[in-house]
Amino acid sequence: MSDIILLGQNFLALFVESAPWLLLGLLVAGVMHELVPVSFLEKHMGSASFSSISKAAVIGAPLPLCSCGVIPAALGLRRSGASKSSTISFLVSTPETGVDSVSVSYALLGPLYAIVRPIAAIISAIYAGLMVRFFAERDVTAQQVTKPLSTNETSSCCSSKTAREPEPQLEASCCASDKGHSHNDVNTTQGALGTNSSKVTKVFSYASGKLLEDIVVWLLIGLALAAAIKTWVPTDFLTQWGDGLVAMLVMALIGIPMYICATASTPLAVGFLAAGLSPGAVLVFLMAGPATNVSTMGMIKQEMGARTLILYLFSVMSASIGFGYALNQLVSSFSLASMIKTQSHMHEHGANVQVIYGICAVLLAGLMLRLGVKKLQNYRQNHSQHSACCS
Repeated sequence: MSDIILLGQNFLALFVESAPWLLLGLLVAGVMHELVPVSFLEKHMGSASFSSISKAAVIGAPLPLCSCGVIPAALGLRRSGASKSSTISFLVSTPETGVDSVSVSYALLGPLYAIVRPIAAIISAIYAGLMVRFFAERDVTAQQVTKPLSTNETSSCCSSKTAREPEPQLEASCCASDKGHSHNDVNTTQGALGTNSSKVTKVFSYASGKLLEDIVVWLLIGLALAAAIKTWVPTDFLTQWGDGLVAMLVMALIGIPMYICATASTPLAVGFLAAGLSPGAVLVFLMAGPATNVSTMGMIKQEMGARTLILYLFSVMSASIGFGYALNQLVSSFSLASMIKTQSHMHEHGANVQVIYGICAVLLAGLMLRLGVKKLQNYRQNHSQHSACCS
């Protein structure tokens, strides 16, 4: 029973820790979806060129989005016109580093990690994007193919009714037919204000509605798995391997499903260093842990297909292990151990920040609960209509 209580506490702690960043990611995605012109995204991230992949990596690197917040942001990019390879590049670079994690890395791990982490994040993101470009960009998944439903294909009274149901038509009027048409300056001003208000409403509606609905299941699964790892995987299991390929593989396999952001992973890395892990093995965890998790993997498979997901995981693992070996070689060859801190530091939020995190967690839980209630109501309504129609 004590383990179950600890599991619940760990889940709650992870939920609270991720809530503000997830809300920020949802807001960024909503803005991208509603306010950023599709032509802009198509110009900078719409193609699978090296330039677009590099821009996605550089744009994502400084953003203060963690492994949870980047999911809705990347989803918004993808649905707004970004290519698969550019989206993957953004997905890798954004959670691996940021202005906040660089400053925390300098304070807790030393200047070497503060320099290496953003460089490794950008290069590994470009590498992952190129892998998807060459091996998966031309794939057409089942999700991308839409087949119109004809009346001949219907086989029940319910489906026939749905297929024949006409779409609502807009009234033809001088105002509706042309957004730029108005009868006077007052109407023009009111129309502009109404349009701006409508855009803001659509941003929040999309972010807290459709987008959150698409990721909420994988989000909760990822948090539950991370809480389970934190509850039942002992620290000495992670630190007993010391150095070498086995240690790096273990750190990558442990880090990939974990739900941890770049900033929060830094204090944990300090403990790993103090316990005996090599700098390279710790870097593997710092790259693989924030870069992906169960929620991210589910979103990639759903939106871009299984092949893209496999290439994404392979790229994250191989890049993190490669940079881990490179860091170990760099430290030993140039005697850079003095640029790495090993003392343990506690990473805690102040009282005021904890209040903000708590408010964000309550808000996020409320949005999820609202979605669940709407889903249940829609299910009951559709089920009752289906029963009445087909009885």
